[in-house]
Amino acid sequence: MDPPDFDAAFAARLDTLFAWRRDVRRFRPDPLDEATLRACLAAAHRAPSVGNSRPWRFVRVSDPARREAVIASFGQCNALAAAGYEGERAARYRALKLAGLKEAPVHLAAFCDGETGTGLGLGRGTMPETLAYSVVGAVQCLWLAARARGIGVGWVSILDPCAVTEVLAVPPAWRLVAYLCLGRPQEEHPDPELERHGWQAEDPRGAELYER
Repeated sequence: MDPPDFDAAFAARLDTLFAWRRDVRRFRPDPLDEATLRACLAAAHRAPSVGNSRPWRFVRVSDPARREAVIASFGQCNALAAAGYEGERAARYRALKLAGLKEAPVHLAAFCDGETGTGLGLGRGTMPETLAYSVVGAVQCLWLAARARGIGVGWVSILDPCAVTEVLAVPPAWRLVAYLCLGRPQEEHPDPELERHGWQAEDPRGAELYER
């Protein structure tokens, strides 16, 4: 099979997709089409992985009691995080909307299977963390595929990973890497929410290329 021709017009569209990929916290309650969700998961499965191990394990959290337990974990962890700031910074933190757990129609937990035999350990003997990094790559692929289909994704990290893992009753070798909210966004912006609401300015060092 001949490779496709990714021309300049395609590259420009791809750059636009990257620019408009945002962490979404405000969702419409409309249910997501199952076929669209599956297409996003298929894109995730095309991500690169160390030794072709494909260690990602996605769990859709639909049970109301489990969802409430995750929301409770967020509430506890968010309160602890807020207590770590003082004065105006603490007030600004409490004013931020940091998760769409209550509104998002789909909750998706991404785990790393630390005991997968796929790949036979290739490439991770000296850097075992690359197994979890592979899951992060799959999350990014899912995120971009979702954005291209008009679906917003929010990554919720203000959670107790041990508590969430226990609530979801997954195998002990599975380590939580990402807890994602998916749904149609209420609003769209080209800039990150934390910049837009004055939490921080962009750090330009990430755009630098250092030479050695």
